[in-house]
Amino acid sequence: MRGLLGSLKFWLAALLILISQPALAEKRVALVLGNAAYQNVPPLANPVNDAALMADTLRRAGFDVVDSRKNLSALQTRRALREFADKAADADIAVIYYAGHGIEVDGSNYLIPVDAKLERDTDVYDEAFSLDRVLVAAESAKKLRLVILDACRDNPFAQTMKRTLATRSIGRGLAKLEPSSPNTLIAYSAKAGSTAEDGAGRNSPFTIALSNHLTTPGLDVRRAFGFVRDDVLKATSNHQEPFVYGSLGGDDVPLVPAPATAASPAIQQPAPNSQADIRRDYELALQVGNRAAFDAFLKQHPDGFYASLARLQRDKYVADEAHAAAVEKAKQAEEERQRLAAAGAEKEAQDKAEADAEAAEQARLDAERVREATQQQAAEAERKRMETATIAPAAPATADKKVTVASLNPAPDQTEITKSVQSELRRVGCYAGNVDGDWDNASQRSLSLFNRNAGLKLDVKMVSADTLDAIKQKTSRVCPLVCQHGFKANGDHCSRIVCAEGFFINDDNECVKQRGKATATRNENDRSSRHARQDRLDSRSDAGYGATPRRSETRPSRAQAQGSGQIYCDNVGCRPVRPGCHLGYHGGGGPGNIANPEICN
Repeated sequence: MRGLLGSLKFWLAALLILISQPALAEKRVALVLGNAAYQNVPPLANPVNDAALMADTLRRAGFDVVDSRKNLSALQTRRALREFADKAADADIAVIYYAGHGIEVDGSNYLIPVDAKLERDTDVYDEAFSLDRVLVAAESAKKLRLVILDACRDNPFAQTMKRTLATRSIGRGLAKLEPSSPNTLIAYSAKAGSTAEDGAGRNSPFTIALSNHLTTPGLDVRRAFGFVRDDVLKATSNHQEPFVYGSLGGDDVPLVPAPATAASPAIQQPAPNSQADIRRDYELALQVGNRAAFDAFLKQHPDGFYASLARLQRDKYVADEAHAAAVEKAKQAEEERQRLAAAGAEKEAQDKAEADAEAAEQARLDAERVREATQQQAAEAERKRMETATIAPAAPATADKKVTVASLNPAPDQTEITKSVQSELRRVGCYAGNVDGDWDNASQRSLSLFNRNAGLKLDVKMVSADTLDAIKQKTSRVCPLVCQHGFKANGDHCSRIVCAEGFFINDDNECVKQRGKATATRNENDRSSRHARQDRLDSRSDAGYGATPRRSETRPSRAQAQGSGQIYCDNVGCRPVRPGCHLGYHGGGGPGNIANPEICN
């Protein structure tokens, strides 16, 4: 009997251990890739070191499988992804980490193997791997699929690639991507459309922050990326902001389970969330940027200051969804009206379709007004929050103890924000001035031009982080290409205008038939040559080199002479007829006789 009781105690203890540690049964697998030794562009310094650090971090965290590879060719990458997909087939958590070059072409992201040759923009389809292909390798994991990309570096491939189609965009950094499958997160080392720093030391700032926070036992992966964001912003003086795309449910999802603790007889009440924790959760919801993220935040924090801000942000996304639905309904109603009119339907049916189309269009306009109002409210609330973020709340002091309250993260310097806005406006083709942080009239005009072409209403008098984010959302040229006289826009570059024999380019950049008896081709090259020759003669005259003295009046500039459209030629050269003058006719030309002299009042 005594032996039976001992056996029962043993099995009961074993059962309690199994019940108290369910997380240990989860299978966690990881694939770590680092590409640095590129064969067709200069090599990178840190990706192999970063991959080694991440592999070591995941192994120490107790991952069941950590497959680490470096400097993979296209064939090796394909095999690595295929083999990892088999390992992730029965896993609960699958993590893929990649450090190296990545590129965005036409809104899609690609990871670049070390042997890639990207001479044209279409080469990415054959030489690189789409991010969607990487996600497929982890899609079998049941609880969490996490893809981490330290691949937002300034890419030399993008600078040398030829565009086979002018409208095909080649982005700066990686493009924003919302995962289509649930329980999937994609973490970028820098926000979409921006680049990341490789780091001055052995590892990049992003990977260092990952190794410090990602595998903290019991820490939800979303909270961990919030800490990573804070560390990287601090290490890069607010130049680089990591970003996370995708969403998870309301339960915490740590990469490493919390350590088991002995049961306590006394029931302890959970400590209330601190304001700093709530703020970090709110900023994480802002990073995710969809309605589900703010629904999850409000479920966790239903009351308080940040709950009010979250409701404004959530209303913005609700209004966006309602507007999109109204636009689609108006489109369908208009198509139905046109179909009935083209088919010659009965007047009663056409009248009803027209009324439906008008009602749908009015609903679309109402939804658009609501959307604009909610966007302005959310943007204004966020702007005020950022303005007060640098002010630490006053800490109540007691007679017994001094309380120190940590300040919020400092907002980026206004000059740096202005420089970033100017740089982004230049990228989208709306600004040609200096990136100097001076928000002058030229900068304000460029933002006004951006508003007009992008259909936005950003404040041109003052720029903020919201202004910068709005411009970064545009991944291609926004403002139309403006070419100088004699050139025309051709896709994303200017092409010279060449006129036929007997024609010249007028002030409106059009080829028109030449007036008078002159037969030389009046294209832009000839005009430039004549003006250059005349300028040389004038300069010689000014210097007293024996040339014919110039008249007392100043020769009109090209801009001043463009109004008449006539050309005057003599033994010195040809030039535009001056304002107030015209060409006369003195019969045929010959030695000492100018056929068409310039006559001035």
